Amino acid sequence: MIGQPGLLQIAASRMYINPSLQAKLENSERMLKALLNNLDGMVYCCLYDADWTMVFVGDGCKQLTGYDAQAFVSSEICLEAITIPEDREPVNKAIGDAISNGKRFAVEYRIIHADGRTRWVSERGCPLYDDNGEVEAIEGFMQDVTQRKLSEVAARDAEERYRSIFENALEGIYQTTPDGHYLNFNPALARIYGYESAVDLVCSISDIQQQLYVDPDKRQEFITLMNVHGQVSNFEAQVYRKGGEIIWISENAHEVKDRDGKLLFYEGTVEDITERKNYEQQIEYQATHDALTGLPNRTLLADRLQQYIGIADRYTSKLAVAFVDLDQFKLINDSMGHHAGDELLKIMAARLASCVRESDTVVRLGGDEFVLLLTGLHKIEDISESMQRVLSSVAGPCTIEDRDFVVSCSIGISIYPDDARDTTTLLKYADSAMYKSKQSGRNNFQFYTDELNQRLMERLDLEYRLRLALENEEFLLHYQPKLALVSGAICGAEALIRWQPAGESMISPASFIPIAEETGLIEDIGLWVLHEACRQAVKLNRLYGRELPIAVNVSPRQFRQSDLVSMVRSALLNSGLNPACLELEITESSLVHDTGSFIKTLQELKNLGVGLAIDDFGTGYSSMAYLKDFPVDRLKIDQVFVSNLEAEPSNIAILKAIVALGHSLNMKVIAEGVETAYQKAFLLGIGCDEMQGYHFSKPLHMDTFGKLLSDSCLKN
Repeated sequence: MIGQPGLLQIAASRMYINPSLQAKLENSERMLKALLNNLDGMVYCCLYDADWTMVFVGDGCKQLTGYDAQAFVSSEICLEAITIPEDREPVNKAIGDAISNGKRFAVEYRIIHADGRTRWVSERGCPLYDDNGEVEAIEGFMQDVTQRKLSEVAARDAEERYRSIFENALEGIYQTTPDGHYLNFNPALARIYGYESAVDLVCSISDIQQQLYVDPDKRQEFITLMNVHGQVSNFEAQVYRKGGEIIWISENAHEVKDRDGKLLFYEGTVEDITERKNYEQQIEYQATHDALTGLPNRTLLADRLQQYIGIADRYTSKLAVAFVDLDQFKLINDSMGHHAGDELLKIMAARLASCVRESDTVVRLGGDEFVLLLTGLHKIEDISESMQRVLSSVAGPCTIEDRDFVVSCSIGISIYPDDARDTTTLLKYADSAMYKSKQSGRNNFQFYTDELNQRLMERLDLEYRLRLALENEEFLLHYQPKLALVSGAICGAEALIRWQPAGESMISPASFIPIAEETGLIEDIGLWVLHEACRQAVKLNRLYGRELPIAVNVSPRQFRQSDLVSMVRSALLNSGLNPACLELEITESSLVHDTGSFIKTLQELKNLGVGLAIDDFGTGYSSMAYLKDFPVDRLKIDQVFVSNLEAEPSNIAILKAIVALGHSLNMKVIAEGVETAYQKAFLLGIGCDEMQGYHFSKPLHMDTFGKLLSDSCLKN
């Protein structure tokens, strides 16, 4: 070290030092000197005077400044002289303020190296005090931090360049969390989404999946691709702009992870591709749609038909292909000209489209030929009803050039998978059936399969006869007794409608009730059952001297009638029946429609004094949350849980649960469909209150039921 005598020299001039101690001190001094010289920087000590006079400078000075330590100690050069002029005042102030406050200081500034280059240094130090507590000197340490400072400057410059690109890019740039929140984005993204500023966008969109994407599932698709590939390319989706306008965007993005591979965020770009998509859609539309009517054309037919076949396979449903040909088109086209013919085709196209559902497709093959694709069908009746609408709609008068025309059509139908399993054959069969329709007199429809035609005719005949059955008084009621399980006594009966045409076999309710529901005839039939059951209940009560509750089924369609309560009130008044002797059974499926209105109607019926039961319980979709609010007296367990009890022991838990539920809500529980002694014994064992079924009695004619009542009374 340079600048002052060694510590051992000062001590030797003042006192005698033990040779052993002196050797240790000299060794310590050598170690300290070696340590200071090996530091990557300069150690110094200077007086706290106006010139900051150096009294000690380490050997690191040469590498740091380019000057020898002696030059600083002898004051040939001072540190302030090699400090960049504009840095001198800030440095002196920082050091002065720290010393005034008795604190350590740390400053960074620039110096001119002996080779003429500018270097950045970091200086840290602290004051040394004399015996009076005054600052006597400063000791410190200086390091060359040029490389770090240059890196920081480069980083700032790069950040500024990136910021400029980020702020001025035409593409939207963003960073989002995996759960759909924006972390950062540029002004272009806000403009693409219709927002005036970044603040406006942040305040408006807090959930990208729900608030941005038109199809919320697209966000999950985006994340799935990210999870698999770590990036997405040209990801196209529709999004909402601020005002509700829908645009198309294309995204390119990738995952950003930390050093441990943990996902931090997604980073990507957004481009508005609405103009391109609209152009593509226009070109595609023109290629796949008829220019005159706007309907899908022959090009799209095969694709749609193949799609619908896939849907039918997936959901085990049927697909109908209906070939429609206008009967009088050629005559009108030839006599009135092509302009009138075109107008007629446009009118008919609109009518055909109005006759089908959104899930179906109407295609114009060319000329006056159309094809209807009807999906999701399960019954022949669904098809026939649609075709009846088509025939009726097409046959309506239409006005062209101030003249009225009436046009009919002939329709041929093939069914997938019944008739064929490929598109070509389905179309061929439908075309063949259409010619069969024309040969049958036009203005009708024909199925390719004779069996289907026969079934249709039978159904139409049954519907026609059903409309006359009330007028001809062909309906009657049978009664199935209900048995109290504990006492074994008859505790009521269910009134069941039967159809007995004169001179024919009885027609099963399973055959005509669905038709009655579909056509709306169930409303008139149900009203007849209600009045007849009340009238006969009064008669039964008078004959056998006891009041026996009679249950009447109310269909979902009946239950939705606005005047149901007044109809029940009228039936009670006209018959004189005690309301307590009437029980209305409402199927659980009725609950699917407007539960609030359902409860209101139940309460109004209950106010009349009649009993209420939920029929087929366990097979519908009733909410347990609402069940507690129903003013219901009984739960009727559907026979599906009872009839196979021996073969399906898994039903045991369901039956126990329903009984427990009913009793917890102060309702009686009745099981229907009881056919064996085992079933009866089991139901009795789990606390079920009542039963009905063939084990005790099938539904009986009123006279037979009356005799059973008499016998029961004698036994009891």
